[in-house]
This record gives sequence, C-alpha cells and structure tokens, in this order.
Amino acid sequence: MRRPLFQFLFALLVSGVAFGATEPAAAPASPPPAAGDAPATDDLYDLGKTLFDQFAPPEIKEQYEFPSREQWDAFATQLQRALENDDLQQLGTFAPQVREALTGLRAFPGAEDYADWLAERLDYAEAAEQTTKPAPPAAPRPAAPDIPYYELWRQRMQARPLPVRAAALMPVLRRAFAAEGVPPEIAWLAEVESTFNPAARSPAGAKGLFQLMPATAKALGLSTFLPDERTDADKSARAAARYLRELHGKFGDWPLAFAAYNAGEGRVRRLLTQRRAETFAGIASALPSETRMYVPKVCATIAVRAGVRPGDLPSPGGSGRSG
Repeated sequence: MRRPLFQFLFALLVSGVAFGATEPAAAPASPPPAAGDAPATDDLYDLGKTLFDQFAPPEIKEQYEFPSREQWDAFATQLQRALENDDLQQLGTFAPQVREALTGLRAFPGAEDYADWLAERLDYAEAAEQTTKPAPPAAPRPAAPDIPYYELWRQRMQARPLPVRAAALMPVLRRAFAAEGVPPEIAWLAEVESTFNPAARSPAGAKGLFQLMPATAKALGLSTFLPDERTDADKSARAAARYLRELHGKFGDWPLAFAAYNAGEGRVRRLLTQRRAETFAGIASALPSETRMYVPKVCATIAVRAGVRPGDLPSPGGSGRSG
C-alpha cells in the first residue's frame, strides 16, 4: 500500500515553482501566484496534486500517493503548531513524518533549496525527540550558563562533519561580521540557518544564508528583487550582523539576541516582562519549541566550530577570535 506524501512537502514544492526554483519541462495548466503572494490553501492543494500527477518520478509514485485534503490540512496544521508551541515532546513525535517528507522532497529536481530548509526543521524535531529518551551515563561536564539543552546540541554538533561550503564562505562571513563590530565567531549562525546554502528558502519567504524575511531584509538595506541581495554572502552577512548587534543592544546578551532573531524581539520582550526574567533560561520553557532548540544549537555550533563557549562571546565592538 502506498503511503501519503504530506502537505508540507508539497507546500514547499509548489512555492518553489511559484517563486523561481528550477521548473519542470512544462508548466502546470493553472498559473502560479505572483511573487510575494501566498497561494490560497485550496489552490495550493490543487497545484500540488497537478505537479505530483504530471512530474513526480515513477519511483516516488510507486511508494507514495498524493494525500487526501484532510491529511493535507491536518499534517500542516499540526506540524506548524508543534514548532510554535512549547511542547518538545509533541515536536519530537513529528520526526519520522518530517524525515519521510524530506526524503520525498529531495527526489524533486529544483527543490534542493527547500530541502535544506526542511532538513534544519528535522534537526529540531530529532533533537526534541532525543530529549524524551533517557540519556546514557556520561562524565559530568560544566553546563553552559542559562542555555537549556546546550549539552545535547554540543554532542550533536561534535558528531557532525563540517558543511562542504563552509571553507569557502566562512572567511567572507567572518570579515563581514567583524566589519560590523560583531564577534566573527557568530557568523557560524549561517550553518544553523541555511547549512551554508545561499539560496536556501522557507515557505514563509525567508531566504539566504541568514534566512532573512523580506521586510527585515529591506529594513536592513537589502534589495529583495532583482537582484535578491539576501543571496549575496557579504551583503547578507553584514545585514544579519547589524541586526544581531541591534538585538544584543536591546537584550544585553547573545542567547537572548539569538532567541529574538528566531522568534521575534516582541515575543522575547513580552516573556521577559511577564516572567520577570533576565536570561534565556528564564523564558525558554515558554518560547516556541523551534526557538528552544534553535538557541542552544546556535551556541553549541559556535562552541564546536570556533571554540568559544556562550559565556565567552564578547559584546559587539569587542575583540573576538577568528574561529
């Protein structure tokens, strides 16, 4: 019996065709939405089914069937809710389904940029899944201050090979961060955001090495249309560094700045006020599950790749090492 391919895969695929990813040999009969417009749910479903029927490779059709509209709606809603709520156990239950969707997505030519984005969400789901399992005995290590799940992510990142594009891109990104007065080690944020894929994109419209949304990119002085400067390594890095410097100025430390970069500064500010907290640890349990995994992953990535633990990162304008 063939398994259903879930909505998330097709939402990504349809967006890719609509917004400029490599197109199949022939376009679907109905025109795609204009750039910048989000297609209606029904249109997305119909266009996704058309793409599957016309262009899915035979081996994918043998293994999968296009989901019913009920399956389509249920998976998308539940996955998005799992990323946005504060229940890591619920997010962890989605790991097998997201893993399957990623396998299917990688089979579609032109969908690679979305696959890289989805792979990062799978990483969060797998880490969340890991938090619900008993940890094996290990030698005690000093915990990172105010970073829940830091040790989990440090172990995950230590076992992970360096991304292929890092060697070519990191010198450019480090220089850009340093030019903006931000510790160059923080340029490793690009690994977390995009796995160093300058063309990585999300269904919500974020794009580039640092996954900047269009409005944020424009506010930081980047063009998002012909050319889209979010895909330019130097320009996007300088914009991301400026934004991070601004967030550090508002929140006073890097973990909170990273949380605001991912979840929005308004949400972080409200939680700090509501909980009378001053640290990431003080609000982590109320943040979206994605952000709860994102912040320790960023801190652990910087520690593993650059050798700088979270508490040792200097403030903007300070002298950082070139890791």
